[in-house]
Amino acid sequence: MYKDGNLMIRPIKEEDLYSLWEIEYKEESPEWKKWDAPYFEHKALSYHDFINDKAKLIEQEHYWGIEVEGKMIGTVSYYWEHQPSNWLEMGIGIYHPHYWSGGFGTRALKLWITHLFTTLPLVRVGFTTWSGNYRMIKVGEKLGLTMEARLRKCRYYNGEYYDSIRMGLLREEWEANPVYTGN
Repeated sequence: MYKDGNLMIRPIKEEDLYSLWEIEYKEESPEWKKWDAPYFEHKALSYHDFINDKAKLIEQEHYWGIEVEGKMIGTVSYYWEHQPSNWLEMGIGIYHPHYWSGGFGTRALKLWITHLFTTLPLVRVGFTTWSGNYRMIKVGEKLGLTMEARLRKCRYYNGEYYDSIRMGLLREEWEANPVYTGN
């Protein structure tokens, strides 16, 4: 568990599942999906179907909840791009629109990056987004990530092509970063 004022990231508990289902899978077309890879299909799930995979969600290292004042608002996660070389990609989802553009994503991702560099033998962390998600790009910039790749016009959404954006951060950059050190 990591805290920053009223925000906390922590492993998912069984009692979090209903809240997570409500914000992530209850609706067929949730507002957050317009920002989070909208070119990939999203399907609503019944709560019963959602909890069928609860063992993959509860107390996992790669998937944690973001909580603000006791309310689950999103998740942070990672997956191995290539584990033998310690290359992972991270992600974040803030599902409640009320918590957008208020610094919650930046604070949560800062804690997640700290956790990843503290607990894993990583040289680099990164994420991939699309050029239509200007909030995610801004979060990356605030936290010191570098745009490492821009794959032009490879994401198609609502009749328009967008770029795929890959951002990354090296351990030594993070440790020298005033955002990390608090300077």
